[in-house]
Amino acid sequence: MEPLPSSLSQLDTLNDYDPGSMPVEQARQLIRHFLHPLSEREAIALHAALHRTLANDVASPMNVPPHDNSAMDGYALRFADLADGAAKLKVIGSSYAGHPYAGHVAAGECVRIMTGALIPDGCDSVVMQEHVKVDGDIIEIGSGHSPISHSLAQNVRKAGEDIRQGATVLARGQLIRPVEMGLLASLGFSEITVYRKLKVALFSTGDELQQPGAPLSPGQIYDSNRYTLMGMLRELDVDVLDMGNIRDDRDILKQSLLDAASQADAIITSGGVSVGEADYIKQLLAEIGEVVFWKIAMKPGRPLAYGRIGACHFFGLPGNPVAVMVTFQQFVRDALRALMGQAIKPALTFKAICGSPIRKAPGRTEFQRGIVTRDDNGELVVCSVGNQGSGILSSMSKANCFIVLPVQQGNVEIGGSVEVQLF
Repeated sequence: MEPLPSSLSQLDTLNDYDPGSMPVEQARQLIRHFLHPLSEREAIALHAALHRTLANDVASPMNVPPHDNSAMDGYALRFADLADGAAKLKVIGSSYAGHPYAGHVAAGECVRIMTGALIPDGCDSVVMQEHVKVDGDIIEIGSGHSPISHSLAQNVRKAGEDIRQGATVLARGQLIRPVEMGLLASLGFSEITVYRKLKVALFSTGDELQQPGAPLSPGQIYDSNRYTLMGMLRELDVDVLDMGNIRDDRDILKQSLLDAASQADAIITSGGVSVGEADYIKQLLAEIGEVVFWKIAMKPGRPLAYGRIGACHFFGLPGNPVAVMVTFQQFVRDALRALMGQAIKPALTFKAICGSPIRKAPGRTEFQRGIVTRDDNGELVVCSVGNQGSGILSSMSKANCFIVLPVQQGNVEIGGSVEVQLF
């Protein structure tokens, strides 16, 4: 793909720019090109940091571990006392985690030590208790009954072995998961600086939509897309502005878009972006904002619009339930994460053996729903869930992966190799 322009108004200068049939990878690049991460930051308590995004690099204020300590239960001693491979040493005390031995250990002496306890002054090695014969306050190492070779600093975890003081342990853009919370706590942090939460406005369009719990009139369906999207947005821990279902009225839709753009960092709609007479979203976006593209060369999810209303990013998703999930997972989720300041990596895919025949015509990238398992030989095998219609929402519940079929791919027979992307 040729270099991208700095403004939306210059997109039509691209030789391969086709907003009515955008290739999947080009669409991803265009979206990412025009995203600008949040700049506002806030300090929050560590216990409230789950799913937030670090706004600064975090340097360790200390060595981890902070002191030399024992990796085993045993006896701390001077390795020089084992120069002959055997020794009898006097036990002069004990060292426990949190209760170190305070004295100095001289030649011919040792200290009983537990895992995690500080290495006493004068000691440089630990012998496991299984390799020691105990007789009162005397231990014997070697002498035929324990033919074990020993080495300097054995079973000793050195200060800074895990993390050196001043080292960067977490980079700006890191998503805070439970393991990062524990790591930060282990370094003594009680609060951290994160980017503020992203604000996302959400609404559905269509006079045929009814809310769950209400009776359906002839021609009506329940609005499932908004609930699907709300769940996926809450998994990202964004602030959701739920604007409900908006009627197919041009003026109402226009005002709803303007209201959403004034309050949110991004707008997500479902429905209203195809070619029907009452599909106003694309027209309105061109009138009050800017359109980057409105169709993707993919299946399901061809009618996908992306643009901006002022500084607010707009994602117009299709109306079919499966297409909503596919387009959100393939385009919107990473775009929102990038806006949140997170470091984005390409989705992990892997090869699997096709366990059922797959029908596909060349010309579009397809994301078919599949179930990947291991067969009796340990090989990864993926089978289609069956009906791949974009309205079959139950297929997403049954599946655990996408079978990613590139543009030029045709039918795939049983035994063929396909690319798989786990949900």
